[in-house]
Amino acid sequence: MGNCLGSSDKYESKGHTISGLSSAKASSSSSSSSSTTTGKFSTFSSSTFEQSTGSGGSNDDAFPDGRILETSNLRIFTFAELRSATRNFKPEAVLGEGGFGKVFKGWVDEKTLAPARTGVGMVVAVKKLNSESMQGFEEWKSEINFLGRLSHPNLVKLLGYCWEDERLLLVYEFMPRGSLDNQLFRRWSSFTPLSWNLRLKIAIDAARGLAFLHSSKKQVIYRDFKSSNILLDSDYNAKLSDFGLAKNGPTDDNSHVTTRIMGTFGYAAPEYIVTGHLYVKSDVYGFGVVLLELLSGQQALDPTRPTEQQNLVDWARPLLSDKKQLARLMDPKLEGKYPSKGALRAVQLTLRCLSQEPKKRPSMKEVVEILEGIKDNAKQPEGGKGRRHKRSGLGATAINQSPKAR
Repeated sequence: MGNCLGSSDKYESKGHTISGLSSAKASSSSSSSSSTTTGKFSTFSSSTFEQSTGSGGSNDDAFPDGRILETSNLRIFTFAELRSATRNFKPEAVLGEGGFGKVFKGWVDEKTLAPARTGVGMVVAVKKLNSESMQGFEEWKSEINFLGRLSHPNLVKLLGYCWEDERLLLVYEFMPRGSLDNQLFRRWSSFTPLSWNLRLKIAIDAARGLAFLHSSKKQVIYRDFKSSNILLDSDYNAKLSDFGLAKNGPTDDNSHVTTRIMGTFGYAAPEYIVTGHLYVKSDVYGFGVVLLELLSGQQALDPTRPTEQQNLVDWARPLLSDKKQLARLMDPKLEGKYPSKGALRAVQLTLRCLSQEPKKRPSMKEVVEILEGIKDNAKQPEGGKGRRHKRSGLGATAINQSPKAR
């Protein structure tokens, strides 16, 4: 599924799949708009989320801790409406392209979500399924089943969908700053690197999103946590996107669910890759990888680096256990402007998240608490000079990676 719902960068997914696991290497009939769901979704309404549809969107501000809606309130768009909103899906409106298809920029009325003129109303991201997509339909259904009912400030808002004949589309809120990987790894002359405080804020937001999924009445395993699936709004508020691979968590006394191996190399937990056993804490491992990316400024997998550094976790694991290696581990683009105690606590948390054994990893609730503690104890203000750390050893390599519609 696509994950660039906001960036104006045009991109192409260059990952490949092996047994359902994609590479994270760098390259990186008409229905009324007010109609409700009839029998179409009965084929995939799960025991967790039974589909029912109205119009409008959820108000996350009124529920800062998130909620699971009794029924979804997604709007059913006609294909004609979305064609109008995107100006006939013109090439200039393309936000991104990948395995799912293309993501287009569109304009709709803020209240009714009816198509609007360019520059009038609000911007949305319209994801259009490629009829030849190998991954599209099942993930399209999953996206509706989960995001249609889950509401949280740190989950991207799904506003509606279109299903006419073989035409499948999804409509999301627009995230102006694009994906986290785009912010971390691109190299533009006018680009300002993310500060320590912004990185910490993004980590906390993403952790809150995962914690909500894990603590809901019926746990949800995200299964594809990675930096390209974390989207940023204009204020750098982070939201999880792309629920195409999400799974219901284990039930009764089971510790895991067994499923086909799907996800992204470099982020997928080792126990899942080896056995196909998916734990709630498999998501925690993926979070650890992203936290490591935020600290180091390096990508999970990068074939342009020396062989021993291409896998970030393998290269960084010895450094994570040695306090003296902090400066070598941290992103040189931070220029030493970070609190050493806070950075060390974040490093220690990263190491715990990356434990080989799921039971030894912290819960996402604990992760949120630790990160918020680091934020509360930080003495360095945004943009402050902070303590500068002498950097030694091999430097991090910044790679130009645009968000990918997986």
